[in-house]
Amino acid sequence: MEDADFGGFATKAGLKCTDGRTITAEAFKHMDKAKVPLVWQHGHSDPSNVLGHAILEARPDGMYAWGFFNKTKQGKNARDLVQHKDIDRLSIWANQLVEQMIAGGKAVLHGVIREVSIVLAGANPGARIDYVRLQHGDNPDDVEVLSDEAIIHSGLNLDHVWTPPADDDDDEEEVKKTKTSEITHIDGSTTVAQIYNGMSDVEKNVVHYVVGKAIELTTQGGTVAQSDTATEGDLAHQEGKDEVTHNVFDQTDAGTEGKGSKVRHHVSEADMKSIVESWKKGGSFKHAVEEYAVAHGITDIDVLFPDARTIADRPEFDKRRTEWVAGVLGGARKSPFSRIKTITADLTQEAARAKGYIKGNYKKEEWFGVTARVTTPTTVYKKQRLDRDDIVDITDFDVVAWLKMEMRLMLEEELARAILIGDGRDPGDDDKIKDPAGAAEGAGIRSIVNDHELFVTSVYVNLGDASSSYTEVIEEVLRARKFYKGTGSPTFYTTDAVATEMLLLKDSGGRRFYNNMAELASALRVNDIVIVEVMEDVATDIVGILVNMADYNIGADRGGEVNLFDDFDLDYNQYKYLIETRISGALTKIKSALVVRTTTSTNVLVHPVTSPTFNTATGVATIPAQTGVVYKNGDTNATLTAGAQSAIAAGATLNVIAVPASGYYFKTNAEDQWSFTRDAA
Repeated sequence: MEDADFGGFATKAGLKCTDGRTITAEAFKHMDKAKVPLVWQHGHSDPSNVLGHAILEARPDGMYAWGFFNKTKQGKNARDLVQHKDIDRLSIWANQLVEQMIAGGKAVLHGVIREVSIVLAGANPGARIDYVRLQHGDNPDDVEVLSDEAIIHSGLNLDHVWTPPADDDDDEEEVKKTKTSEITHIDGSTTVAQIYNGMSDVEKNVVHYVVGKAIELTTQGGTVAQSDTATEGDLAHQEGKDEVTHNVFDQTDAGTEGKGSKVRHHVSEADMKSIVESWKKGGSFKHAVEEYAVAHGITDIDVLFPDARTIADRPEFDKRRTEWVAGVLGGARKSPFSRIKTITADLTQEAARAKGYIKGNYKKEEWFGVTARVTTPTTVYKKQRLDRDDIVDITDFDVVAWLKMEMRLMLEEELARAILIGDGRDPGDDDKIKDPAGAAEGAGIRSIVNDHELFVTSVYVNLGDASSSYTEVIEEVLRARKFYKGTGSPTFYTTDAVATEMLLLKDSGGRRFYNNMAELASALRVNDIVIVEVMEDVATDIVGILVNMADYNIGADRGGEVNLFDDFDLDYNQYKYLIETRISGALTKIKSALVVRTTTSTNVLVHPVTSPTFNTATGVATIPAQTGVVYKNGDTNATLTAGAQSAIAAGATLNVIAVPASGYYFKTNAEDQWSFTRDAA
């Protein structure tokens, strides 16, 4: 394509990628002449990253891409980078991939190219495929349909770059004129045939349909509106000429001769020139044809244009926002086994401290408590069915692929929801995803919100009283940060309403404290703030969850990963589909999350600042008296009255916990328990 800004192989057939996969020559052959967006570095989240479009060309040795930059600032800049050879590599983003084991290696047999990107070569320019969350089957001989996307890098240099005239590099209008003059200009030396031959197949199809249909004329009683045109069979004759001329666009309809028959209006070269010139000036082909029609007595021209069509190739889902799901599932650690054991040794107690030594003194042994918990797998599934008649009748799109996409989407959302806040169903509901919560041993997915305080610290704020402000949320998160012992910088998961309230905080002068989410995240000392829509409905008292998903483990044995099954029911003529996984999930690092909760507006804040005392020699604990604080035996849950308690046996341990009395609340649950052990006899 002489008018393209550049050309190069987007994919190369037979090129083996670094992960062992090979792109076959047939993988994308069906996309010959397809038009796809041209993007910078696969940046799908920002419209400014769209630099133009690419026309794909299927060749025996791969898919070739002809690139056309748009006139945006980014498009012009990208054109300069390519022409200057600062960037010379292409990459594609594709999905609906199908692969199969061939000759001992995996080969990609089919896929759909969604966009072509110009990319930086990087340190590894060789061919490679970056798969995103692809689930592979157990049988290597099966053909496998991969519904998720892949970024495929060919690592090849561009081999054709259009360069503007050397003496006119900076004159964009002249460059444009040089590239397009022979197509858009009609003069004594450029004919309609040349214009037509210079069009792409798509443009020719449009011209065939719209011009051919727009210039139709229905006669009444054999009378023709255009005086220089008469009807004789299927041919149009021009008055004053002996020869019969046939319009290249004239696909005459079958009709009866005489009254009521359909005839076609003859379009001369001058007429075509007039339409094209009007198209160039007005920018609308439809408007140009309408002008011509009005001038020649053709009315109701709109009915001749194509019917409305859907923009997307499948129905859109009316669903919750699920951008957060990929971050939760992708950020969690994965293990190839589903039975997870976490062993914890408490080194915070006084007895576990290292001790100084004086020569001749007795060296005391240290001791500390060791606890363990085990999490085993549970099955999570989603089932659907379709009548075969419906599958056959729906021809506008692949309803089976669409249904499978919906099943995968909802399964992933349900798993991510169960990990963060639990699935929200009642404990007695048979459909509930098992959650062992704070139990030492159990099957299921442990929700972070409901996990044991050894792993999760609860932070409470009162946002209901008259003097409340969402500034309290930020302040209490910062104060409680000392209890966070998770990996690196965490993420704050919250609702849109909470994030909005914090963004709208203003000083006395009416100026906002935080101009954007990045500034708010910095104030909270988190890596990012992620909006989770399902938190609004399921966990009404949850303000936010602060956690690094790297501290959460998802385990699955071989065969327990996400699998999709289908079956045909002969009795009901139905296809049935099942997607399921058998996994476990749990936080594996103590104190690795903070859960911020609201409390009743009438509750009064109190701090359990007074700790019980203990005599290790006598084994007697003394419980303080503090308004709003109730002290209990941590093992029996019995309330302990203020004052000295009964002595415990030698070597025994007394666990004491503090809970807020009715009408009170603590800021956190991190400093509300104590363990006392009497010396051994």
